Amino acid sequence: MNPQIPNHTALVKATAKELGFDYCGISKAEFLVEEAPRLEKWLKNQQHGKMGYMENHFDKRLDPTKLVPGAKSVVSLLYNYYPEKDLAKEDEFKIAKYAYGQDYHFVIKDKLKTFMNLLQEQIGDIEGRVFVDSAPVMERQWAAKSGLGWVGKHTLLINKDQGSYFFLAELILDLDLAPDGPIKDYCGTCTRCVDACPTDAITPYQLDASKCISYLTIELKDEIPKEFAGKMENWIFGCDICQDVCPWNRFSKPHNEPTFSPHQQLGEMNRENWQELTREIFQEIFRKSAVKRTKMEGLVRNIKMAGKN
Repeated sequence: MNPQIPNHTALVKATAKELGFDYCGISKAEFLVEEAPRLEKWLKNQQHGKMGYMENHFDKRLDPTKLVPGAKSVVSLLYNYYPEKDLAKEDEFKIAKYAYGQDYHFVIKDKLKTFMNLLQEQIGDIEGRVFVDSAPVMERQWAAKSGLGWVGKHTLLINKDQGSYFFLAELILDLDLAPDGPIKDYCGTCTRCVDACPTDAITPYQLDASKCISYLTIELKDEIPKEFAGKMENWIFGCDICQDVCPWNRFSKPHNEPTFSPHQQLGEMNRENWQELTREIFQEIFRKSAVKRTKMEGLVRNIKMAGKN
């Protein structure tokens, strides 16, 4: 065994903490044997909706050495985004908590690049890649494999100490590190997420993305099917229902990331403001936000659909 493994492992975990990541876990970079049949079945049943990209790079999704030749370790990271104030009000239009502030892709990608540079400065010649929800990486499965939580019945990662309001990110490295082991599933007999989903998108441990409000309001580029009229529960970008009802999220703590704070106008928006949304206001509030993914036209489509409740 390489005598440097404990030192390198301690360095990775200390660097993660220094950069503001709440949790850091390590797995051996190897083929995800158990996930292969699950992913194949999910795709075969068309439960990915029109997210055609999910069908691409099947092998890369399951084997990190195909993303980083010579990969030895997958470092999984959690970054809290739970807001100090929940802006979702029952009778108003709602957006998912993860989109309150600046787009996490950019915020976290910058941290990951810094992370990689710090490791290379201190360890020397190591190769690797960083990921934050932007490549064929099965983030939740790697996070669970490294003991950061378990994949709940709603298919999101749940951390026992702080719930599920986290962004997930990874470093895949050609560096030997000491792996952490998985923890058990603590969902028990609870089915709150399954029961609360207004579109019946969730069966325990499986998500039919084509029925998920997050998919319908963000990923789907066509018109939202009429069958979902009256079922959107006022969500116009993303949806937090399955997380909001999860008992483990009573342990959520507000984040410490200034860039995730909402634009002041976002907290002041009411139903009427949303329905009269102008391009100028859209650009102002969502200039650096993930909401820009839907474009103004997509958000207007969602507002019209949610207004049919």
